[in-house]
Amino acid sequence: QVQLVESGGGLVQAGESLRLSCAASGRTFSTSAMGWFRQAPEKEREFVAAISSSGINKYYTASVKSRFTISRDNTKNTVFLQMNSLKLDDTAVYFCASRRYNSGWYHLSDYDAWGQGTQVTVSS
Repeated sequence: QVQLVESGGGLVQAGESLRLSCAASGRTFSTSAMGWFRQAPEKEREFVAAISSSGINKYYTASVKSRFTISRDNTKNTVFLQMNSLKLDDTAVYFCASRRYNSGWYHLSDYDAWGQGTQVTVSS
């Protein structure tokens, strides 16, 4: 089964940028769509972005659509989340997840493997 490890989180000031990485192990990575979710304190885990197995199709939640970019490098078994113009409300633990084949895109139940998360903290 696929194993996912996020990295790249940290403390940044509002307006700055950060790039998260998700390293995947397993033979099925290149055929699996991937997603990013985040969870802020005292809030439910929410969808952020997703990408198809080929990288052609991308999906974003409205609050990040103009600022974040999801991408992948299947030769390196890695998914990225480039986060620009970070806001205080972006503060959360960010999770990488592997999507179930032919499932939906926006719900936790659409994904069947999860990383441990990486903390992103945006300060003023």
